[in-house]
Amino acid sequence: MIKVEVVFALPEKATSLTVDVAEGTSAEHVVLQSGIIERCPEIDPTNLTLGIWNRTVKLHQVVKEGDRIEVYRPLIADPKEARRRRADKAKEEGRANKITGGRA
Repeated sequence: MIKVEVVFALPEKATSLTVDVAEGTSAEHVVLQSGIIERCPEIDPTNLTLGIWNRTVKLHQVVKEGDRIEVYRPLIADPKEARRRRADKAKEEGRANKITGGRA
């Protein structure tokens, strides 16, 4: 058996559970076995995005002793679209050089 941590964070609170699992267990199975889905109804078990120590991993990634499995929330906004909107706003305000490093 190995000890790993499963975490899920919302803007106002975070849930962290330490669990013992068999060696060779996948990140997905750790999350399903941990009980975090029952504690955090915001998690959609049919659409999991997971990471280990801040790096996105595939669901079948085998965990190691001491790993921290992170359950990620779906993105609210597309990062590329948000960046484009910020750049457009900067151009309107005459700040394009600060945002783009001198490129127009």
